[in-house]
Amino acid sequence: MFDLSFVLRAFVIWLLLGLTEVLLGILRLRLLNRHVGDHRARQIGIGVSCLFIFSIAYILLPWSGANTVSDLLTLGLIWGCLMLAFDLAVGRMLFHFSWKRIRNDFDIRRGNLLGIGMGFVFVAPLLAGAIHGIL
Repeated sequence: MFDLSFVLRAFVIWLLLGLTEVLLGILRLRLLNRHVGDHRARQIGIGVSCLFIFSIAYILLPWSGANTVSDLLTLGLIWGCLMLAFDLAVGRMLFHFSWKRIRNDFDIRRGNLLGIGMGFVFVAPLLAGAIHGIL
């Protein structure tokens, strides 16, 4: 059954995830890039982002109303799709990146870890749910 309050809560949590990602990106650009270079800073940034994503998922999972594996998968799907759409929109419209540049950010063969970060957004609710005893 469709639960609008669940979807709205998922969206609110995603807004917090998105805001966190934006702030972490700004900090990475202003502080980390100059010390380790852009490529290495992006790699480090994915790890830091995953820690924040998991923390937010863990803290807000009870509030989300997710209490079944299906709910956790739905939450991950909502967050992952919104985050992917957000990243693609920002890359294309704000930074005017080419599709090739965006595709490169996901290319793990080149050491780019954005795809892993996006995948983590999908599974974070499952990981948090396991700790909360939902799985």
